[in-house]
Amino acid sequence: MIAAGQNLPAGKLMESTEFDAGNGCPMPPKEVDVLEAAKGKKIVIFGLPGAYTPTCSAKHVPGYVQNADALRAKGVSEVWCLATNDAFVMAAWGRDQKVDGKVRMMADGSVNFTKALGLELDLTARGMGVRTNRFAMIVDNGVVKHVAVEGPGKFEVSSAEAILAKL
Repeated sequence: MIAAGQNLPAGKLMESTEFDAGNGCPMPPKEVDVLEAAKGKKIVIFGLPGAYTPTCSAKHVPGYVQNADALRAKGVSEVWCLATNDAFVMAAWGRDQKVDGKVRMMADGSVNFTKALGLELDLTARGMGVRTNRFAMIVDNGVVKHVAVEGPGKFEVSSAEAILAKL
């Protein structure tokens, strides 16, 4: 598992930020090179098991949206939400969560980046496949400064409030 002091692994994520005017569906996603996108920035990356799931939708994403200004005031350039859903689902979920440019909804549908972080969560017994574990990290210019991984069924150390306290 990735730890403080380590560099982010190379990886590609997918992001869809535009919607078709005719049918409201997300437009085809663009590839995001993780290392390039993190270069020269302080970012917070939080991961969660999936779009539209209870804790993720009721607490995790809303907390980062509500605290976006406070995070920026502490020097955070961007906040990324990472999940193993596809970019179309992440875009629609972001629209429903009203992230409005406050949180980038990053898709890791193939679980490759999540596995490179060592933060995968096997939920196949619950019919959900391999997912991203619930976590949050502070990354400065590609170097992990802090990482907090939740225990099973917990939501304590990866909230926006917990990360604000670490900045």
